Amino acid sequence: MLFLPFFFNSSLSSSCKLRRKFDLNEMHKPGDVVLGGLFEVHYTSVFPEHTYSSKPQQPLCKGFDSLGFRHAMTMAFAVDEINKSSDLLPNVTLGYSLYDNCGALLIGLSGALSLASGQEDLFLNQGNCSGPPPVLGVVGDHYSTFSIAISSVLGSYKMPIVSYFATCSCLSDRQRFPTFFRTIPSDAFQVQAMIQILKHFGWTWVGLLVSDDDYGHHVAQSFQSDLALTGGGCLAYLEVLPWDSDQSELKRIVHILKTSTAHVVIVFAHEIHMIHLMEEVVRQNATGLQWIGSEAWTTAAVLQTTRFMPYLSGTLGIAIRRGEIPGLREFLLQIRPNQNDIYENKMVRQFWEYTFNCSFDPADWIKAGRAQCTGQEDIENLETKFLHFSDFRPEYNVYKAVYALAHALDDMLKCEPGKGPFSGHSCATKHTLEPWQLLHYLQKVNFTTSFRDQVSFDENGDALPIYDVMNWQWLADGRVELQTVGDVKRSIFKDGELSIDEEKIFWNFEPKEPPHSVCSESCPPGARMARKKGRPECCFICIPCSDGKISNNTNSMECTICPDDFWSSPSKDHCVPKRTEFLSYYEPLGICFASASLLGTFVCGVVLMIFIHHRNTPMVRANNSELSFLLLVSLKFCFLCSLLFIGRPKLWTCQLRHATFGISFVVCVSCILVKTLVVLAIFKASKPGGGAILKWFGAMQQRITVLFLTCVQAAICTGWLVSSSPSPHKNTHYHNDKIVYECAVGSAIGFALLLSYIGILAILSFLLAFLARNLPDNFNEAKLITFSMLIFCAVWVAFVPAYVNSPGKYADAVEVFAILASSFGLLLALFGPKCYIILMRPERNTKKSVIGQFSMKQNLM
Repeated sequence: MLFLPFFFNSSLSSSCKLRRKFDLNEMHKPGDVVLGGLFEVHYTSVFPEHTYSSKPQQPLCKGFDSLGFRHAMTMAFAVDEINKSSDLLPNVTLGYSLYDNCGALLIGLSGALSLASGQEDLFLNQGNCSGPPPVLGVVGDHYSTFSIAISSVLGSYKMPIVSYFATCSCLSDRQRFPTFFRTIPSDAFQVQAMIQILKHFGWTWVGLLVSDDDYGHHVAQSFQSDLALTGGGCLAYLEVLPWDSDQSELKRIVHILKTSTAHVVIVFAHEIHMIHLMEEVVRQNATGLQWIGSEAWTTAAVLQTTRFMPYLSGTLGIAIRRGEIPGLREFLLQIRPNQNDIYENKMVRQFWEYTFNCSFDPADWIKAGRAQCTGQEDIENLETKFLHFSDFRPEYNVYKAVYALAHALDDMLKCEPGKGPFSGHSCATKHTLEPWQLLHYLQKVNFTTSFRDQVSFDENGDALPIYDVMNWQWLADGRVELQTVGDVKRSIFKDGELSIDEEKIFWNFEPKEPPHSVCSESCPPGARMARKKGRPECCFICIPCSDGKISNNTNSMECTICPDDFWSSPSKDHCVPKRTEFLSYYEPLGICFASASLLGTFVCGVVLMIFIHHRNTPMVRANNSELSFLLLVSLKFCFLCSLLFIGRPKLWTCQLRHATFGISFVVCVSCILVKTLVVLAIFKASKPGGGAILKWFGAMQQRITVLFLTCVQAAICTGWLVSSSPSPHKNTHYHNDKIVYECAVGSAIGFALLLSYIGILAILSFLLAFLARNLPDNFNEAKLITFSMLIFCAVWVAFVPAYVNSPGKYADAVEVFAILASSFGLLLALFGPKCYIILMRPERNTKKSVIGQFSMKQNLM
């Protein structure tokens, strides 16, 4: 088995011997309990060619990474600080074993196996090769891909691993990685933080670039799913950056960046990917882009050059939380190589040679022309990235990882016998510690750093996440400043919460404002979104809401129908009460009708007063003055009943308007009909043998006839009101945007009978008056009746088609006009000539003039 760390030799029954030892960059410190560490002190390595004919050579590490070395020294500092503490692990000395992964998975995995199995060539066997493990927990590794492989192997040892930089959300899978923890937020939260930034600035149309590894692939999957769930926007494109500098592929990707309508580009990749990408961006001069960086490159000084800053200035990025680590600066400045170090601290020697360009190996003094390293060189005044102490970001995560293991170990050693969490309520002891025991306490660890940050792990091994939001600002003197403009964090009680200070942000655009990056402009209230076929959901067109529908939110998917009595406003963003329509007293038409009604009533009153004043004159007494008075009173009611058709319909006005109108007009027409019959009877009786007819047309008979004819109409109205009474009705069929208040007739048959009855009486009166128009008389009233009935019939014949074809209030207007016109026609035609004679020609208001040659009329007076 390749990964079995020990090989038991039967000939050496009393000892276990390592089959092979890895030649690694390492640094050690002994202790009662040893913690392991995996760091990227070199960023690349060279592997020898495998010939399979000789023993393989060890790979060579190249490219010293001073920041990676600072991460390793931060762990050394944390262990040293814990050993000096009287509160944490007071009776335990911590040690460490640190290995360099040299930027290669194979070397990192070799270091992990060395931590799990130890590097001693030979140790005594107590019968079954058992004993305490070389390390109790591991801090690292740097890359997600490396952490996935190492966790898969060390997980079988039940050894806890606390990473300070691996962010892949896949590592939160407790089924695959039950012993993995981390002090850096996972990409799942980083993605959420990115989406919150997009929402904050209203960027819904963005591009996404990811690296071609586990880190990039999982981010792409998580970003797309979270973006769809939150509705925060859409991806204009998703491209994978090649590991090597594939020029044709980079050229294609940058061309997409230039031609896309998305002005915001999010990049989840490593520094090396960004360097290759930015070289092509410079070549194609791809300007006008707002870059958003992941934590992997947001603080990368290698990108903050005068060549790249014209394009990267104004970049927003997610950065690992900056923390204060008191004493770390002084610790780093005290580092010195110890040439007599029995633990072969190779990494310190390599750092010294890299920093001062010297060598401890005499062979290099002549061969490479390098100076001799003394170990006493002055490091404090040297300009190097290693001494940039303004931002401790990954270092702060390393610091928290070491303290998390230390607090878990402290809790484990404080266990009271008989109250332990293990079988039989047992506890672990300092001499029988096992990694799986520490794993139990690490899951429950909870402490607060000196920077007031709470450290604990959830059920997936993820710490409470927090990120700083950074802004790249290119100053006038050429320096680049990474300004912290906000943070995004999650507490025990709240999900991700973004806090950002826009006034601190520098925008690389004119004007100095956030760029606009949307596929389609937001649909304002009053419109709805309609998706473009075959395009992402952020690409749509805005369709105004149809009449009667509204949308009161931005980017509404549907328009809402207004309630029955409401209609959409002109802007279609809210419902307003529908306009109401009825024949009102306040509109010109209503004012005219009301004035005409009152005028007619007044004229009737004046005529009535004239007739009362001259009641004993022949003109008034002719042809039954009692009927004339009744006719004037009924005409007065005809004028007044038109007022019931004006104003908002109510139940009582609807019930009274037609009944009052019908009865009043029947009284008028009945009086006229009786007058006409009397005229005909008088002249019929003037002929020989006709005197007997007059007994049927006395005053009493005339009253009974009028009463009977009126009662018939009253019966029709009563039956109509009882069976199907007219009532107020809100009519919305004429106009969608207004309510027409009208009186529903209830029974069309009742209304038709009412009008028909009036019509029959009017036609009968007209015919009889027409027959009597040429009878000899100085003042023949039949001519006046004929003319008045002609006007009356003409008005009401025209009324029927006009009423049927007039909607809403205009139907009431037509009916009022017909009432007023016919009433004025009757009033003027019947009483106008008489008033003229009474007032203007009193000499004709004599018995002789009125009776003429026929004396029989006197008998009926």
